[in-house]
Amino acid sequence: MCATNSFLKSLGVEIYASGPRRWSDGAKGRAVAETLEPGATVNAVARRYGIRPNQLSAWRRLAKQGQLVLPAAEIGEPVFAPLVVCDSAETRDPTDATPLVMIRIVRGATQVELSPDTAADRIAAIVHALEAPTC
Repeated sequence: MCATNSFLKSLGVEIYASGPRRWSDGAKGRAVAETLEPGATVNAVARRYGIRPNQLSAWRRLAKQGQLVLPAAEIGEPVFAPLVVCDSAETRDPTDATPLVMIRIVRGATQVELSPDTAADRIAAIVHALEAPTC
């Protein structure tokens, strides 16, 4: 149990003396990403992280819904995505406080809108997560 706790603490998981754990989004994303590796199973990864397989499956659903961003894979070359720039035909409500310019990432039926000051590495991580194969 000590080895598992040490491993989890290295990922940023908070472990309380009474037993419960608080998982950061980064730790959840890493666990989900491991399930997407060739040959990996949800049961094996759940055992490695000391959680129940249904909890890991719930995190996988969050990732598929775009509510959990997975870490970018270690690759040796840059990844490029097509960029389409177009004028917005939407009418704007003058009382709306959202900025005029938004970064919009569209992948199939999934659409993600980001503020213009979003960091490039965050945008890259989201694009990479959208490109991840779904099971």
